[in-house]
Amino acid sequence: MAETHVLFVEDDDVIREATQLALERDGFRVTAMPDGLQGLEAFRANRPDIALLDVMVPGLDGVSLCRRIRDESTVPVIMLSARADSIDVVLGLEAGADDYVTKPFDGAVLVARIRAVLRRFGHAGGAARGDSGAASQDPQEALLAFGDLEIDTEGMEVRKAGEPVALTPTEMRLLLEFSSAPGTVLSRDKLLERVWDYGWGGDTRVVDVHVQRLRTKIGQDRIETVRGFGYKLKA
Repeated sequence: MAETHVLFVEDDDVIREATQLALERDGFRVTAMPDGLQGLEAFRANRPDIALLDVMVPGLDGVSLCRRIRDESTVPVIMLSARADSIDVVLGLEAGADDYVTKPFDGAVLVARIRAVLRRFGHAGGAARGDSGAASQDPQEALLAFGDLEIDTEGMEVRKAGEPVALTPTEMRLLLEFSSAPGTVLSRDKLLERVWDYGWGGDTRVVDVHVQRLRTKIGQDRIETVRGFGYKLKA
């Protein structure tokens, strides 16, 4: 099996070198760059399997780099932020990042988060729900319709009013969770477990930002907020 290729953009020499060595020990192939402009060039030249971006890097900051990557690819992106309460976390998620890790981080935690993101991206490209528990659908049940929204759970395609909707794999998995139980309220913790593969408590801002991104693509009124409980897809 080919090594997973990680693009790592971090301007701190010590963190960059130590993290690169740790990832390589875990079997990853790493391209490490000290600034965002070099990171963008490396992304375009190498097309890595996943991008790991520090928010505060020179040349082109991590949030802007994430936007540029997302304009060209659905490759998974994890942001690194020095503060858990920073607005940069939300900005990174809104720019298209799939997850974030707060610095300083434990190497084992970082590897676990990378592997979790890669697992769900693999599932998004394969079976409709991967390991989340849904049985395979027969062809007649593969096409779901909610008003003008159509979801092909076999072909992994979404259309709104007949027009294709481009979703990232994380957004697709989120939509599949909602569409598997329309009208049922799904808590943020449950969505973290099923979509982000968290076996531990996580930051529910990740869910909130992705729900908002999904709403902008499929319709603001399609996913309803149930205050104090979570979200549900309108049947």
